[in-house]
Amino acid sequence: MSQSKSNLLPGEALIYERANGVTYAKYRDPPHNTKPRWIVGGDPDAVQRAQGCLWSYSDWQDMMRIAETNQTMKKQMKKLLELYYLCKDGE
Repeated sequence: MSQSKSNLLPGEALIYERANGVTYAKYRDPPHNTKPRWIVGGDPDAVQRAQGCLWSYSDWQDMMRIAETNQTMKKQMKKLLELYYLCKDGE
């Protein structure tokens, strides 16, 4: 979904769109306008969601902060960590 600057087609016009905090680019003119749009920037949390991540780093930080004072959250985070190690060791 991303495209480096060196892969861009020289002289081709781009259209920029912004949706849900993410900025996308796509080619304006045929025949290249059938290529899918790609992410060029935006809010880091929104970009992570657009790329299919379950949560962003700031979401993770918030969860860890909440777990410091919320025993239910802390217990579930410990279970998640155990599951992570089990899956990691199983690979």
